[in-house]
Amino acid sequence: MKYLAMIQARCGSTRLPNKVLKDLCGKPALQRMIERVQRSKLIDEVMVVTSIEKNNLSILKLCADLGVRVGIGSEDDVLDRFYQTTKLIKPEYIIRLTADCPCFDAELLDQAIMAMESDTDYMGMTSESFADGLDLEIIKLDAFEKSWREADHSFEREHVTQYIIRHPEIFKLQNFESPIGYFGNQRWTVDEPEDFELVKRIYEHFELEMKNDSFGYKDILVFLNEHPEIMALNSKFTRNEGLSKSMKEDQIVDISNQ
Repeated sequence: MKYLAMIQARCGSTRLPNKVLKDLCGKPALQRMIERVQRSKLIDEVMVVTSIEKNNLSILKLCADLGVRVGIGSEDDVLDRFYQTTKLIKPEYIIRLTADCPCFDAELLDQAIMAMESDTDYMGMTSESFADGLDLEIIKLDAFEKSWREADHSFEREHVTQYIIRHPEIFKLQNFESPIGYFGNQRWTVDEPEDFELVKRIYEHFELEMKNDSFGYKDILVFLNEHPEIMALNSKFTRNEGLSKSMKEDQIVDISNQ
């Protein structure tokens, strides 16, 4: 297998509980995300990666109904959660995605795959030129395994690719820049109730009003620019709040048994 897309999902969010299962025009947000990723023409498989907590059983049921394989692992050590799945499947490249991005566009994923250079270890939207919620990361398996062996900060274990991103002297990093210019000030992710309200408005417009279930990021951008009152719904929140919180609470972890 060359490209394995892995969607990180759990039900234990504190800011917006069960956000990945909230209804978006008749389907759970996680199902919307899965279906949008599956539109990629280049990936081999889409999996969901969740934790062993009982409150994630509804995720397992949904994925079983959809015929999507699930990897299960640690609640807090998300890097290990991914690794325990990848070491069994051994894809050449891991594509890390998160379930709170139901506006994801597979066209961008295919563009990133095509643009990734052969000696690149990690490609991501490091310049943050895209809206928050279109995020994707592509990692070579050997680089991922090295990060699993060596990352010893708690925020690096929780936020899967931070060790790689913070060590450009070890890994070759490649930025995926927006081809249509900067719109990184917009927020299409789902972490807060206001985020969900914005994404729900997007889905209602395209799915219910326009009868268009294949809308892409350019369509969303046009819609929100035409409706600044909707774009403003979640404008008070800043990007990467979860990562910032984890870094403030950072601890050294024991990785000697790996």
